[in-house]
Amino acid sequence: MRVEKNTVVSLNYELSDASGEILEKTDTPISYLHGGYGGIFPLVEEALHEMETGHSCSITMEPEDTFGEYDAELVRVEPRDSFPTNVTVGMHFEGGAEDSDDFIVYKVTDVTDDSVIVDGNHPFAGMKLNFACTITDVRPATAEEISHEHVHGAHGHEH
Repeated sequence: MRVEKNTVVSLNYELSDASGEILEKTDTPISYLHGGYGGIFPLVEEALHEMETGHSCSITMEPEDTFGEYDAELVRVEPRDSFPTNVTVGMHFEGGAEDSDDFIVYKVTDVTDDSVIVDGNHPFAGMKLNFACTITDVRPATAEEISHEHVHGAHGHEH
């Protein structure tokens, strides 16, 4: 079966930086609903369109095609007393403007006696990335998966 709109594509992948260092690698296949549903990078989806099980590809992507440019304005210095007493580097917190329902996940990058520095950038923001993958399976999506716009069951979302 070919990868087309409203098929579920399963694949193994490696995500590496420009120097070839592997940043992420699957141990088991991931699955996504093909056809513009936002389950995978658009350039990867485009490269896999009309391919079949066993097809491998490698796509080099600029920051604007993945997690965006690094935004220094997303690094904030906050008062230490705004955080729990056990706050440590590496913890994650949600934050956002008081008048908005939008939020950002911030990672704690430094803790001092008076302040906590948090960074709302994705860890791979600003990086040129290489996505190498092999398709392990292609199947028709169910009507429920299409209406929910994501994969259900094995390697997908459970309700």
